[in-house]
Amino acid sequence: MRHDPISPNKRKSVNLSIDTGIVAAAREAGVNLSRVTEAALRVAVKDAREQRWREENREAIERFTNWYEDQGDPLAHLASL
Repeated sequence: MRHDPISPNKRKSVNLSIDTGIVAAAREAGVNLSRVTEAALRVAVKDAREQRWREENREAIERFTNWYEDQGDPLAHLASL
């Protein structure tokens, strides 16, 4: 698995527009807006990268799937070991 190039240690100030009710509720609950936003962005970036990878590799995955369905598991004979 490739190392995540998103550095967890560097911070940058940004401006966001967030619903005032959510902000008030988060502050009242003691939720760290920066940490929660950062965590949500990490998930969104990971999901977007995975989706892009699937789209870029769709044809190869389909070819392999078709080959596997036609040929069967090439390692099936090892299951008894």
